[in-house]
Amino acid sequence: MDKIKISELELEFIQGDIVKQADLDAIVNAANAELKMGGGVAGVIHRAAGPELEKESSSLAPIKPGEAVITAAYQLENDYVIHTLGPVYGVDKPEAKLLAKCYQNSLKLAEKNNIESLAFPAISTGAFNYPIEEAAVVALQTIKDEIDELNSVKLIRFILYNEHDYNIYKNRAEKIFEVD
Repeated sequence: MDKIKISELELEFIQGDIVKQADLDAIVNAANAELKMGGGVAGVIHRAAGPELEKESSSLAPIKPGEAVITAAYQLENDYVIHTLGPVYGVDKPEAKLLAKCYQNSLKLAEKNNIESLAFPAISTGAFNYPIEEAAVVALQTIKDEIDELNSVKLIRFILYNEHDYNIYKNRAEKIFEVD
């Protein structure tokens, strides 16, 4: 695990499983518009949380790219799941603005619910085909831009699926946050 401390905020980067973050208040779901189980991150989170998650989240659907909603976490060891719909690369325009909105709106919900720690996956980089390098820059720059708005949130952990993605996020973070 790698860490970067910026003012009161700690950023962490790990290769791992988003549903195995028992020490965090919330995890972010790279959701589909209907907030149903689906595949990828959404499937993993829904299977681990149990059927109650889909029951609650589907009552909040549909959502548009960039939007975020919050639910209980049910059988997960976290308190909340924040669901956000990332853009489909090459389809939902402008991709970078919509992806940034995913992070902004997720962080706003975290603040509104006094969440101190949360985990993000690499939103839109799976089935939605967002190039990992571009997605990392958007995600990290958005967090840098939002730091002054964060009061409750003290820890943001990026959970990356594989070593390649982990290395990209870690390297981009070191440049964006000017870490030696």
